[in-house]
Amino acid sequence: MKYPLIVRRAMLLATSCALLQHGGFVLAAQSGEAAPLVGTRPAMNTLTPQPVAAALRSAASGTPAAAGDAQGNVAELMQMIHDAKLSELRTTYNGSYGASLFFYPQEMTYYVALFQDKHFWRVIKSADIGRAEAVYAGFVQQTAQLADVEIRRTQLQAQKAYIEDIIALSEDRAKRLQADLDVARTQQAKVNDYQRQTQGEAVALHAEKEKAQAQLRQVQGEVMQLQRQTEFGLPTLK
Repeated sequence: MKYPLIVRRAMLLATSCALLQHGGFVLAAQSGEAAPLVGTRPAMNTLTPQPVAAALRSAASGTPAAAGDAQGNVAELMQMIHDAKLSELRTTYNGSYGASLFFYPQEMTYYVALFQDKHFWRVIKSADIGRAEAVYAGFVQQTAQLADVEIRRTQLQAQKAYIEDIIALSEDRAKRLQADLDVARTQQAKVNDYQRQTQGEAVALHAEKEKAQAQLRQVQGEVMQLQRQTEFGLPTLK
């Protein structure tokens, strides 16, 4: 069934709004850049329009989007930031997500922006400070929710790196202990061999000593006998 053009555009816009709610996740999947560290704050003048949002707006309007083209509040905010016409009242970062509240004094107008990494995601314009503050608070809460998994990933990366460092230190310690144990075993084997050799020599020396002592007693006996024979018949001294 074919729908009138206005109905098709309305359906496309509804789909676009739903997709914009998840634009940050689509961007993260499509971006070839490395994810920023938690808490990294990009300069405001480096922020760009969210590519997914720009493509959806172009599809809804039925006209192709030129490279870098942005429409509506996003383009207006970018231009005003570039021209330094705004005062940055508040900015909150959670991971790579951020929310900012800007003020345009010349028209007493407020701009509330939601962005991820260096890409604007949503921009709300209002002349009512109460509504602007409420929208900003909502955006801040949204950044906290969106950044949970990112912050958790950063913590897990740090824990993994810490555990790997501990493993490396433990392995190095184990290698050192093994080296010491190998040295001790080698030296113990040498000591055992030396003890056996020394013990054998001691036994041999003891036997030789006993033999020498027996020989000494024999010689001493012979000397005494010869001495008596030599002195036989001689008067003894009184």
